[in-house]
Amino acid sequence: MPDSLFCEKQGHLLKANATTDLRYGCDPYQRPIEQHLMYGVVNLNKPAGPTSHEVTAWVRDMLELPRAGHSGSLDPKVTGVLPIMLGKATKAVSVLRLSGKEYVCMMRLHKKMPASRVKAVCAEFVGPIYQTPPIISAVKRALRVRNIYSLEVLDIQGPLVLMKVRCEAGTYIRKLCHDIGLVLGCGGHMQQLIRTGTGPFNDSTAVTLHDLKDAYVLWKEDGCEDELRKVVRPMEEGLTHLPAITIRDSAINAICHGAALAVTGVVGVDEGLGKDAPACIFSLKGEVVALCNSKMNAEEILASEHGICAVTERVIMDADIYPSGWKSKSQGSD
Repeated sequence: MPDSLFCEKQGHLLKANATTDLRYGCDPYQRPIEQHLMYGVVNLNKPAGPTSHEVTAWVRDMLELPRAGHSGSLDPKVTGVLPIMLGKATKAVSVLRLSGKEYVCMMRLHKKMPASRVKAVCAEFVGPIYQTPPIISAVKRALRVRNIYSLEVLDIQGPLVLMKVRCEAGTYIRKLCHDIGLVLGCGGHMQQLIRTGTGPFNDSTAVTLHDLKDAYVLWKEDGCEDELRKVVRPMEEGLTHLPAITIRDSAINAICHGAALAVTGVVGVDEGLGKDAPACIFSLKGEVVALCNSKMNAEEILASEHGICAVTERVIMDADIYPSGWKSKSQGSD
């Protein structure tokens, strides 16, 4: 996300003209470094060996924060993208956990098969599939549906099949490899797995634990915060995959107290916003205010003059950072 007002991003439709008071709030990229850490996210490149929980605890302790939360477990042997929300940003970690994932997987078939047959069977697994989580898993073993958005076979060398998978959160790639082997009739298993993407994050911007430690020590010992700001990003970057609603300064404090959002408080909205869909409410400075569920789609919000357009589900911003511009918690913000 560029260092600019959130409402200026491409595809964000303007409903009304509004200005923001610089005395209140702060551009996410200009937060004081201590506050930056409390509202930050680390796109971590998880190493092989430790669990996701262990790595998250290391990051929390390394940065001397009260809490941290990861975006979805990776098996100890699996490496790759593991975004970690820090401090107060953990309020939004569930949004990342439910976001789509991308993996590069090495599958070993138990017998060499014709490449054309392998590709044809892999193509059959694109779309909704049934999965029962493996015996060793963090969830209840019950049959469920998961969506495979794409499955691209990158290379085949003997019994080894290299493939890229984009899928819904909660998809077990280990089970996917097992099921592909069953359909091929030869059996198969997952030999190696790297997660290359989670929601808006990918492996091109991932940092290591060593990068994070070096940047933190540099700030603590020399007062240089530039490297720390590079490896710890504003939490807002972890929410860019959600449709956005930008609101007036006068509506912010009402939202922070749990009020619903009225269309009179809206400045702009992403054109892809649907009805009864998760969305994120932002200030004119680009700060995340709350997670919400939309009650109107983008076209309805732009065309309406009255009514509730979103219901607040999870408040992120602390109350009273912006002055009150409302009369009652039971009313929609205005």
